[in-house]
Amino acid sequence: MRLILSGERVLMDSFEEEENDGGASFRRYRTTDLVIWTIIAAVMETVVTLAASKWFSNEIYCLSTTVAVTCIVMMRWNGFAAIQAVVGGLAYSIVLAGFDPALIAEYCVGNCFMLLGLLMFKFVDKEKIRKTWWLTGIYAVLMFSVAQVGRWLVGLLFGGQVQDLIGFFVSDPITLLFTVVVVLISRVPDGLFEDQKHYIIRTDSERRKADGENYL
Repeated sequence: MRLILSGERVLMDSFEEEENDGGASFRRYRTTDLVIWTIIAAVMETVVTLAASKWFSNEIYCLSTTVAVTCIVMMRWNGFAAIQAVVGGLAYSIVLAGFDPALIAEYCVGNCFMLLGLLMFKFVDKEKIRKTWWLTGIYAVLMFSVAQVGRWLVGLLFGGQVQDLIGFFVSDPITLLFTVVVVLISRVPDGLFEDQKHYIIRTDSERRKADGENYL
């Protein structure tokens, strides 16, 4: 987590130095940040799925880290979080069952239903969600729920059953708990769980204010 935040500070300094280049430095910052989070999504999901399939194969419960990562990235970059949703689903599917088209579609396409979480931003300000712990919790639960429903709906196209929806929720309480806890904790480090345009404006304003006070 510290590595991510220190990397952000370096990128932010570069952004401010080149703020007159037509937004190119902001796009570079966004691209770099999304690449980092994509790697995090792929590695975490791969490790967790390998552990579950090798050491806890007899357990009915499972853990996925993709929903938590997607929650954070969506707060930071809105719809770009689809990248991490798809990559996480792909990692899970390949590690669990190899190149199974049905499973890959179920988790990659199903995970993209988390983009419906963007609708919450239409009704509740992002900053209010970030600063209010219970709204953050609702946001995490919503993202988890639409991911489960999305996977179930895609699964129906490949021969799944209506009652499978119950199985998705029953087998994933650990993922729900993990998602809520991680997203709540992500509120603590400055700028981690925050819209990055807002973060840039806020930190720049705070820095200018501090510089002005020091000058006086």
